[in-house]
Amino acid sequence: MNPFYQDVLRGLSAPFKQLDSKYFYDQQGDQIFEEIMDCPEYYLTNCELEILSQQSAAIIDTVLAYQGAFDVIELGAGNALKSSFFLREMMNKKASFTYFPVDISANVISLLQRELPASLPGIRIQPLQGEYLDALHKATSLSKQNKLVLFLGANIGNFSVESALRFCEEIRHQLLPGDLLLTGFDLAKDPRIILAAYNDKAGITKRFNLNLLHRINTELEADFDLAQYEHYPTYDPQTGACKSYLVSLQEQTVRLGEADFISFKKGEPVLTENSQKYTLAQIENMAAQCGFQLCRHFFDSRKWFVDSLWICA
Repeated sequence: MNPFYQDVLRGLSAPFKQLDSKYFYDQQGDQIFEEIMDCPEYYLTNCELEILSQQSAAIIDTVLAYQGAFDVIELGAGNALKSSFFLREMMNKKASFTYFPVDISANVISLLQRELPASLPGIRIQPLQGEYLDALHKATSLSKQNKLVLFLGANIGNFSVESALRFCEEIRHQLLPGDLLLTGFDLAKDPRIILAAYNDKAGITKRFNLNLLHRINTELEADFDLAQYEHYPTYDPQTGACKSYLVSLQEQTVRLGEADFISFKKGEPVLTENSQKYTLAQIENMAAQCGFQLCRHFFDSRKWFVDSLWICA
């Protein structure tokens, strides 16, 4: 059975319905997310772009102080807008490396393979489509150089705190002493600023959330009526848990494929995305628990976001 179908059926059959956020990113989802990154309320992209555009040289110099040569593996590369600052800096420093962009979206992988060599002539690139940890294992087997793993864009926030800890432990198990991990964390701040980022006035995030149902309709022969679901974001400033739901506006039954049917109660939520926010203490504790040592934090000017560099102990 199609893994996408299995995951959707399992998630919607659970006592508390949920859909995996990795399935947001079909071609239409990729395009809508580009719009989200440009909308004024979504501060995350600009904060991290400020860090990478202004501090890439400092980050690479810090990396080079630990590693003489290294390959770059980027988990969830997207359009490589952020990592391109690193890659350009490394090429300017005549570093010998291969760039392994990892993404679950075949559309993204095709785009990178076509466009990145044109924007960065001479770059060695080996795109890998698939799940993060599977692709990381493949990338580490293809080259014996030390590794700099990039996990940017606050993608770590898509996991619960417990799942993020397990995920970083899995990354550590695949790396060697001296390998490095640079992770983007969205920091806890004024809850109104955070909530607005997932509930923009133009409704772009709403379209992004509902597009997941459209994808299920298109690829899995379902019959969701998108008008019967409402985008609902929440943020708990005490736990840092930011979540997005789709809420059923009426009691209804949806067909999935030829033989499966999913019932929804009026007002029943479907969890579609986690966007966990962190304190610096939580970040540093996570590094230690997963077998890393903190090298350095790189902040934007407002200290709303941090790219945290860790080394395998």
